[in-house]
Amino acid sequence: MTKTRFRVGAGAVLVGVTLIVAACGGSASSSSSSSAVASGSAAAGASTSAASAAGAVKVSTAKGSSGSYLVGPNGHALYLWMGDSGGKSNCSGGCASAWPPLATKGAPTAGSGVTAADLGMIKRSDGTEQVTYKGHPLYYFSGDSGAGQTSGEGSSGFGAKWWLVSSAGSAITGSGAASSSSSASGGY
Repeated sequence: MTKTRFRVGAGAVLVGVTLIVAACGGSASSSSSSSAVASGSAAAGASTSAASAAGAVKVSTAKGSSGSYLVGPNGHALYLWMGDSGGKSNCSGGCASAWPPLATKGAPTAGSGVTAADLGMIKRSDGTEQVTYKGHPLYYFSGDSGAGQTSGEGSSGFGAKWWLVSSAGSAITGSGAASSSSSASGGY
């Protein structure tokens, strides 16, 4: 009788240890893949603000050598892409890694120099909501590491020009003057 109890008890312990090891192994593997996904997301959207993950974002203006332009909640410059059309973002994959969209969870708000009625949102192909201004989807440039940097201005990355956005909603061309919204809008 003692041998039978020992076998049942040892069997239960072995099953318990096996379950614990399996659970730990699964947990470690899932946390590694979660970490990889998190670090990939951080790299792709390094310029996006923590505010966008938490809720609605605020769009404001800043002044620079090109004039007054739109900025996100972190003070980083916002751009429009001439490759977009019809109020829809055509920037995904590698494009969205280099030019992270200004994402929001809730209606964006207007800061200094921005007209609230000109702010909007579109749903991207991945389901996230992207902020628009006068119908233009807004993006950061991954090469801008801080507020006040506008190194993406005039870039031809991904087959079309990238421009800073004026508070009037038009592209600010390399000459520093804002172009008219009909000529810079790419058909908006």
